[in-house]
Amino acid sequence: MLRWERGTVSAVTSSWPGVHRLEVALDDGTGTLRALAYEELTGCPEPGEPVLLNTNALRRELGTGGDAMVVARPEVLPAQADVRGHMVKARYTPMQTMVDALDDPDSEHYQTVRAAKGVGGMPVVVADLHSSLPAIIAGIRARRRSARIAYVHTDAAALPAAYSKSAARLREAELLTSVISAGQSFGGDLEAVTVHSALLGARHVVGADIAIVIQGPGNLGTGTGWGFSGVQAAESLHAAAVLGGVPVATLRVSGADERERHRGLSHHSSTAYGRALLAPVHLPVLPRTDSRYNAFHESVRKQVKRTILKPAKKRGVLHHLTEVDAKGLRDALEEMPVRMTTMGRTLAEDYPAFQYAALAGRCAAGLLPSGSAPGATRSPA
Repeated sequence: MLRWERGTVSAVTSSWPGVHRLEVALDDGTGTLRALAYEELTGCPEPGEPVLLNTNALRRELGTGGDAMVVARPEVLPAQADVRGHMVKARYTPMQTMVDALDDPDSEHYQTVRAAKGVGGMPVVVADLHSSLPAIIAGIRARRRSARIAYVHTDAAALPAAYSKSAARLREAELLTSVISAGQSFGGDLEAVTVHSALLGARHVVGADIAIVIQGPGNLGTGTGWGFSGVQAAESLHAAAVLGGVPVATLRVSGADERERHRGLSHHSSTAYGRALLAPVHLPVLPRTDSRYNAFHESVRKQVKRTILKPAKKRGVLHHLTEVDAKGLRDALEEMPVRMTTMGRTLAEDYPAFQYAALAGRCAAGLLPSGSAPGATRSPA
């Protein structure tokens, strides 16, 4: 069920590419609330304009996604975009939108994508949480500063790619070359029907050296073994493998999460990489010879071996425990032009969460043809 409320825009409080944050006074006189309007779907409502809102998430006091959403502007019809193709995203919902997908027959990129057979050994970094994105980029740039990076925004969480303020800021800072929205997600620089075609577009249309694949903000978890949206990471790694890429799996790690199932190595990584994966991947960890190595990192390594490497090996999948030097990564993370937070915790409050994501980025940079990252070596399982 949807919860509908009506109101009048009192102010546009902030904006970033594709998104406008509004203050809306409710018609029933109960006060004001914040709301988001996606430019691609509704345009930008103006102060004094009536709007129709969906307030489900806001009224349930959710964290990520806890905003009212502008569904309609009763007195205004937004301008119609010039879309040549026939691709529909958020299909068969009231907010379905037409896009020009790079793999649509009417796309200028169609013949390029159609002719592409693979991604030619391109490293593909996959993560569970969207908050890993800037940290992975920091790790890549710490090894290969000029690398062209494409981010593939999947449809397991937030469907509008524009919702990610981090991705928008990274694009503005030219730290991301392109955002490609795949599946039912929409609003990237480029659109793709699947993660597979998004990766082909990243390589052959964008000219990316490295692709990063992560769901948008709003990871959904239930506390059950398989009931979390990040399990989609396994399918993204499969896509990278079948297209001839080099899959790198980001370990979800925390030194501060109060939930035991996410302390140290998260059970999400154990499930996605240890039980769901059918292709070998790189699992970046800190070397024992690193001066920063301590009991926490040893515990994570043991968890990786017990819950990922051994279960996968029983199924005939031999992952690669890949040691990656962490030197300089703290500085690289602190230099990023976006605020680092994961599950409400900052870089200072939960450094390992960002450190392991940065290790994945540095690992991927070390897999590029012209050389390997310092200390990026395969460790015996």
